[in-house]
Amino acid sequence: MHLRNYKNVIFVVVLLVLALILLSYNFKHETGTGLVKKIVLEAAAPVQKIFVLSVKSVSDAWLRYIFLVGLEQDNRDLKKKINELNAELVLYQEGYLESQRLKKLLSLKDSHNYHFVAAQVIAREPAALSRTIMINKGSAHGLKMGMPVIAPPGLVGRLTDVSWHASKVLLFIDESSNIDVLLQRTRTQGIIRGAGARGCILKYISKTQDVKEGEVVVSSGIGGVFPKGLLIGVVSNVDRQDAGLFLKINVTPFVDFTKLEEVLVLATEEEEKH
Repeated sequence: MHLRNYKNVIFVVVLLVLALILLSYNFKHETGTGLVKKIVLEAAAPVQKIFVLSVKSVSDAWLRYIFLVGLEQDNRDLKKKINELNAELVLYQEGYLESQRLKKLLSLKDSHNYHFVAAQVIAREPAALSRTIMINKGSAHGLKMGMPVIAPPGLVGRLTDVSWHASKVLLFIDESSNIDVLLQRTRTQGIIRGAGARGCILKYISKTQDVKEGEVVVSSGIGGVFPKGLLIGVVSNVDRQDAGLFLKINVTPFVDFTKLEEVLVLATEEEEKH
């Protein structure tokens, strides 16, 4: 059956080829009767139509291919340009955010009569219990152990170790840190002790005192380490049920220690420079 089908196809193709040859010959030599020409034209027309359509199809496919290749290159160029613009936008955004942080540092500097040394945070203590950071300024910049460190909007901690070009800052939320403070509204004095991830605990406030959630806690200036009036935090919880003479008070720091990038070290009072 397959052989018979192939024979039929071959026969038809041969007839068409002969018809085309005959048509070409007749057109060239103007021979043959009108009836023969008509028959030959009738037989050759479908073949020519298929041939023309095939050529057109190949031509269109080639044009589409060229168009798609060009479109793909355009897409690659556009993606590259978009990536470049996105990278540039990120740089502008980072510059804007840095300028905003520095603006806050400058406003904080203007509110205190001190000589400040600006520094960048270059490392954080990975230990679970210790709460310290490293900054990129040291004794070569006039820094000494014990100097207070601040960042918007308030106190960060104090210098505990100082080398020539780097220093360690003990954050006041460290469990070994204790600061004399005041409740801003009532001027009641107490001690802030660091509680790590839980923030701070305000100690030695009598149960007879009127302490409310939301009250602001500031440094008292007692002890000579921290200037008076530095913002510490806000009272987040007051427990009067605890046994003992004193209230159990939790304080949430104003400073977000997880986002510190730049700080100010309070080096010396302005009057000491004259």
